Amino acid sequence: MHSNDDIDADETELLLPDILDADLYSEQLNQNVEVGIESEETMPLWKAINAYPMAIFWCLVVSMCVVMEGYDTILINNFYAYPTFTQKYGTYFPGVGYQLTAAWQAGLGNAAGIGAFVGVLANGYFVDRFGQKPVLIGSLFVLSCFIFMTFFAPNIVVLCLGELFSGLPWGVFASTAPAYASEVLPLSLRVYLTTYTNMCFIIGQIIAAGVLNGLVHLDSEWSYRIPFGLQWVWPAFLIPLLFFAPESPWHLVRKGRLEEAEKSLLRLQRKSAGIDVKQTIARIVHTNKLEEELAIGTSYWDCFKSFERRRTLIACFAFAGQVLSGLNFAYNSTYFFQQIGLSTSQTYRLNLGGTAIALLGTLLSWFLLLPYYGRRTIYLWGMATMCAILLLIGILNVRTTSKGVATTQAVLTLVWTFVYQLTVGQLGWALPAEIGSTRLRQRTVCVARNAYYIVSVIAGALEPYFMNPTQFNLKGYTAFIWSATSLLTFIWAYFKLPETKGRRYEEMDILFANDVPARKFETFQVDAYSAEQMEEFDVRPLLKSDKGVRDAIGAIAS
Repeated sequence: MHSNDDIDADETELLLPDILDADLYSEQLNQNVEVGIESEETMPLWKAINAYPMAIFWCLVVSMCVVMEGYDTILINNFYAYPTFTQKYGTYFPGVGYQLTAAWQAGLGNAAGIGAFVGVLANGYFVDRFGQKPVLIGSLFVLSCFIFMTFFAPNIVVLCLGELFSGLPWGVFASTAPAYASEVLPLSLRVYLTTYTNMCFIIGQIIAAGVLNGLVHLDSEWSYRIPFGLQWVWPAFLIPLLFFAPESPWHLVRKGRLEEAEKSLLRLQRKSAGIDVKQTIARIVHTNKLEEELAIGTSYWDCFKSFERRRTLIACFAFAGQVLSGLNFAYNSTYFFQQIGLSTSQTYRLNLGGTAIALLGTLLSWFLLLPYYGRRTIYLWGMATMCAILLLIGILNVRTTSKGVATTQAVLTLVWTFVYQLTVGQLGWALPAEIGSTRLRQRTVCVARNAYYIVSVIAGALEPYFMNPTQFNLKGYTAFIWSATSLLTFIWAYFKLPETKGRRYEEMDILFANDVPARKFETFQVDAYSAEQMEEFDVRPLLKSDKGVRDAIGAIAS
């Protein structure tokens, strides 16, 4: 790489039209890019925080939209053990009491997920056309209207439809937040703010758990109407705030609006940081041109073409792995607590404690794991640990007649929750936002999130039948099923999940285009700005990957 002193400022200064029109391998463009890259790569975390305070702020604001989905996810599933809710919408079973049937549990639990699936799919089109900011604001307006259905629902059918329609904007929020963070932040901050989306889920769950715990003894319809009504709070303050948010500079560059991209970048960083925004724009333009050279399009179909298919599948499995790790069984498992004999008050206290443990796991992951260990390593160890915990819960179910054993099972679900948020819960959000090419990033995140929703809907439909006393009534034996799925996910990750820590987007473009094996990503040496190396790597419109490349250690077989 070139140092700042090696390059004459007069030789490298580019006007915005020059940047847009420059050839991919023009010396002037690449020198500007390399100076900007060197500055970003050598920037320590504390300096990046100081240089990009507004970028961090706007990422926090955009991610706050996800609080609502986290809030409702725990809300609707925990209402199954809520006395006034089951009396209103459930059925009386002699000897059991009021229960929602397994079919309605599956319907209510999955309605929002089905709506979110459609919302995520639509979001990929709308963001590409209008940008992330107007789509977010519009979705918040739509959500405000659909909350009326859940708040005033006179019967379970209307409640289910309200959940279905509310899922549409939730899908937009969940797929926009990590993509936005990955586009407005430097490399050193990227993983923290993409995983902050997961933190917002937990914040929503903590709020919901606190509300449920506070209202569980209220013997009226307001015990469940108030929690629904509180969802109007978020749009009320987020809509006016988001009107002032800057649009993603990557989106603006893809649309050829370089002057607006420059203004957006200036708003995202501190003026005193001394960062040349034209160098940043040059890097964005270079990456976009590189991906055009690799024949990377911008449609959903392009996500499944050539080497992009591999990237998309990795993103899908990484996200779906959250469910396959046992999420529906072990996370916020108030219904499981109730089925193994714990009282209603114990159940909701454990639920509140579980969400606090989840928050602790997220914070510890930020400070103790993510700065020092690779994404692949954390994901693998997390999945293996959760598999072992679930296996132990299933084994203990032989002795659930003992109250001490039942309590141990409940505690183990809390340990599982801690490990989940320490590892897979975080990276399920970060990896899809990092894996996809920049031209397909929003759509890759959307496809991956929909893979999560598909697996979640299937798991959500099956879980009530596993647990419901009027159906299979497996109780703790259900853990064996999810232990098996987590083991299969671990095996997939070992062979297919690459290391993305410290990798720039243009480097990953080259690695995937040349079909570098997942386990060699960490050691592979690539210079995305060397015309000679790009020619060696056969970088041109690729329909098939060229496997005859060399890694840092030696040759890898064709």
